[in-house]
Amino acid sequence: MRAFLAVDVDRRLSYKIQKIQKDLIKTDAPLKLVDPENLHFTFKFFGDITPAQTKEITRITQGKLENYQAFPLQIKGTGVFPHPGHMRVVWLGIEDPDKFSQLQKDLDQEFVKMGFKKERSYTPHLTIARVKGSHNKEFLADIINQMQEIEIGQMNVDKLVLKKSELTPVGPIYTDVEEFFI
Repeated sequence: MRAFLAVDVDRRLSYKIQKIQKDLIKTDAPLKLVDPENLHFTFKFFGDITPAQTKEITRITQGKLENYQAFPLQIKGTGVFPHPGHMRVVWLGIEDPDKFSQLQKDLDQEFVKMGFKKERSYTPHLTIARVKGSHNKEFLADIINQMQEIEIGQMNVDKLVLKKSELTPVGPIYTDVEEFFI
């Protein structure tokens, strides 16, 4: 099964994110927006995993989360990957990402021991759109730049979710496999 570990976005913030997506679409740039039900922060993308790996990921995640308490997360600002001259992903960021990043790092160290690739430079982000070409790229870059300090709101990080990802012609379908409460 193709899988990843994530934090779902609080649905109460979804309408603000959709407003930003609508502003991006107005640029007439070739964008594929992330559906509201698919909005999440990825902690670790595993790729294809076996049932045995699923059990080990579950054990590790449950064990690590015993050392953490739920914490607030402020979604703020925009950015792009890999860089403004070559945009592929438009994302929203996190203000003061220390707790989020520490949890990701702690989990990643354990997953590396299982044989998964270490995250080189993890930037906590919420993908909201994928850029599918260069049409109106400058206008899109201007709009993203104007939103660099935009505040979406605060949510509580109180669980992680192991998700199955099925790629389809109309977009990915995510299914929750396991929930891990903090």
